[in-house]
Amino acid sequence: MKAKTVYFCTECGNETPKWAGRCSSCGAWNTIVEQKNAPVKSTRGGKAYAAVQAVPISGIDTAEEIRFPTGMGELDRVLGGGAVKGSLVLVGGAPGIGKSTLMLQICKTLGEHAKVLYVSGEESVHQLKMRARRLGAESPNLYVLSETCLGNILESVAEEKPDILIVDSIQTLYDEELDSPAGGVGQVKSCTMALMQMAKGQGIPVFVIGHVNKEGAIAGPKVLEHMVDCVLYFEGDQHMTYRILRAAKNRFGATNEIGVFEMLDWGLREVENPSEMLLSGRPENASGTCVTCVMEGARPVLAEIQALLAPTAGSVPRRTSNGFDYNRSAMLLAVLEKRGGLKVSQCDAYLNIIGGLTIEEPAADLAAVVALASSYLDKPVSNELAAIGEVGLSGEIRSISHLEQRLSEVQRLGFTRCLIPAHRSDEIRSLPHFEVIPVQSISQALRILAQGK
Repeated sequence: MKAKTVYFCTECGNETPKWAGRCSSCGAWNTIVEQKNAPVKSTRGGKAYAAVQAVPISGIDTAEEIRFPTGMGELDRVLGGGAVKGSLVLVGGAPGIGKSTLMLQICKTLGEHAKVLYVSGEESVHQLKMRARRLGAESPNLYVLSETCLGNILESVAEEKPDILIVDSIQTLYDEELDSPAGGVGQVKSCTMALMQMAKGQGIPVFVIGHVNKEGAIAGPKVLEHMVDCVLYFEGDQHMTYRILRAAKNRFGATNEIGVFEMLDWGLREVENPSEMLLSGRPENASGTCVTCVMEGARPVLAEIQALLAPTAGSVPRRTSNGFDYNRSAMLLAVLEKRGGLKVSQCDAYLNIIGGLTIEEPAADLAAVVALASSYLDKPVSNELAAIGEVGLSGEIRSISHLEQRLSEVQRLGFTRCLIPAHRSDEIRSLPHFEVIPVQSISQALRILAQGK
């Protein structure tokens, strides 16, 4: 049978019979690539299909615990309480960010009660031995294999019968039945499908490492993320020691949890108190900085927002934001000029979130406005003051969720005062040695800043 040539979109995985400059499914440009598929042999009428029978869901026994701890509390938090048996977890991140280090470190704890098979297509077994010794991850139940052929890996799994499988990385695997290089669209889809069938059929949890492209997405077709049960992104700057593990998809838990790690010489260290880490080294009596509290899943995290306003040298002011949504920062600058009376349109504006944290929720609006106004007026914000609230286009301060939980975290970190939305102040229970300052608009917040309170 002749091999069939098809075309895939690397963004959404849509298959088309011919090449096009723009994907008809997702509308992305220059994402269609050619892929030759191996001929598929028909197995109808043969014995290739195993007889399966549907069972009522009420008759399925769930007494056996399907979750188990990985040995790292931050990873268990992101996974939703631990790894799930028979699940396929994809861990993505930039090269050198620490994906392989994270997976190899959990092998020590997993090896205490389970047999782990670590398959690497990028390192030899001797290199894995050296790295495991440096990380302190050596275990008698840890088996390593340097292989890129999918068939050989599946045979090794059948022989060793591991309880947990780790593959590093999915872009290095290839299926012999496909006439295409490793890392291609067809190869990635075929290898992932085979691993998924093995995980579901044998109940083996599989951790797969995947590289990201220059846009920050998992390299390969977008359909790869739809096939797996959980997608984790390992984020951070290689020049900084802190790393953030974030769940983009999780069929067995929430997707808004994060785990914080610190990269040291001997490996990754869990950061159980990220708020204290993100506020370490905060300058005193410096203008243009304010602290807020954001919710990362069920965990309140304090973040420092820094702003810098300087007179522009050109006709068009420059706007830059790092860790804060660019369009939202532009909106807050417009509100600050229209409702606050500050001529920020004549200034270059820079907004930065300390520690590599990315803030997406609007509860940080008030702190960003206070930091921008502090830099413009060159008026330092008190080190004991925090700000929580959403800012509307009319300059009003809108309510936010989990306010009491946020205030408890603010007080725990040593702050004594906090700006909050005015109409929520009556609902908040009083905290000892802590002052809640209700504000209705950014004008009131700017008056409090001008008074130096």
